Order: sequence, then C-alpha cells, then structure tokens
Amino acid sequence: MFKKILLATDGSDHALRAAIKAADIAKLTSDTMITVVYVVDGTTSKSDVLSAGDKEAINEKRSRKLRPTEQLLEKENIAFKIKMLKGEPGPEIVKYANKEEFDLVIVGSRGLNALQEMVLGSVSHKVAKRVESPVMIVK
Repeated sequence: MFKKILLATDGSDHALRAAIKAADIAKLTSDTMITVVYVVDGTTSKSDVLSAGDKEAINEKRSRKLRPTEQLLEKENIAFKIKMLKGEPGPEIVKYANKEEFDLVIVGSRGLNALQEMVLGSVSHKVAKRVESPVMIVK
C-alpha cells in the first residue's frame, strides 16, 4: 500500500498528531519507510543563530523539536530517516516530495508560525495543492 511516506514536521502539536497517523499507516505494511522532513527557513535560521550562538546549540535545539516524533516512531518499531532541508517550508517540501516520488505525504494542518500562516497561507495548503502524490492533512 504506502511503502514510502513523507512526514513533514516542525515540532508543533499538529505535526506530532500527523506523526501518530503516519505511524498507524506505516504499521499496515511491513516494509514501510517514513522520511521525516524538517525545513529550516531563513527566519528560523537567523533567530537560532541570534539566540543560541554556536552551531552545536543550534543543532540541539532543532533535534529537540524532532525528538518526540523520533521517539514515537522508535517505540512503534517503524523504519524512518530524518531529512533536513533549507528554505521556505512549503516550496521545499513540495520540491522534495515530487522529486522523490512518495506514495503518501502527511502534514499537520497547522504549524508553529501562526502569523506567517495567516499572511502567506498554510504550508499544508501549499503542499496539498502542489504535491503530485496523495496528501493527508491531519488536524
């Protein structure tokens, strides 16, 4: 069924709910691989540098956002890998998803940046409109 799943995450509660749904779907097929994608955009990158300072602290801060998802997938015994992308989240997820030809893309309905979502449109909306494979938006 769905053997190659992309799970977009930003560390938000909606992204964690999306991870739970991805795990449920992955359990239906024995050899499913989930690629967890985290996009570092320019604004986040600048604020990380200003607040954390050194590269090790920045990487630790980003890892903390991914940890709940990693722990969930490990607990459920699901194969996964982490992919860090740089750029604007919507277009980067779309580009990566279309290039790698996933069977299913799963995203949370809302992320961490409410202001950007209100002004520019949600990442989930951009992904749903532009990704060529099926997209599941989890509330």
